Amino acid sequence: MSTTGTHETEIIIPTDVPSVRLVREFDAPAANVFRAHTDPELFARWNGPRGLTQRNEHWEMRTGGAYRYVHVDADGSEYAFFGSIHEVRQDRLIVQTFTYEGFPDGVSLDRLEFEDLPDGRCRLTSVSLVDSFAGRDAFVASGMEVGIREGYEKLDELLAATA
Repeated sequence: MSTTGTHETEIIIPTDVPSVRLVREFDAPAANVFRAHTDPELFARWNGPRGLTQRNEHWEMRTGGAYRYVHVDADGSEYAFFGSIHEVRQDRLIVQTFTYEGFPDGVSLDRLEFEDLPDGRCRLTSVSLVDSFAGRDAFVASGMEVGIREGYEKLDELLAATA
């Protein structure tokens, strides 16, 4: 089994569909990784790049629910995100929209699948579909890769601490 924090996040940018696909393994069962995505207190501890804090303003992680959270940087600047929860299947699936309020026309439809692997590990596969290649490319150019990689590193740390 790998040591915590050694997993790479695979970021796949297809040429034929305006989407971004992420694949990441964790040294924790799918139930734990799923909980870290659905429990507002846990989510706020790992989501996003290092150096930002997160304030959850609305959180209904259930089919038909919605969310809104705000990242705050050291200077006090705020970056808000929101979406609708279309489907939640316990420990297996989340389907939601995702919007950065600074670019409200850039809505993505996200599908997160949690798969148990041998030795108590999990594979998370996330696909974000946007309405255009230009929108997808702007999403990629926004620095999302740093936030995703650092966030998943923090998630590794959280999962190890709560094991």
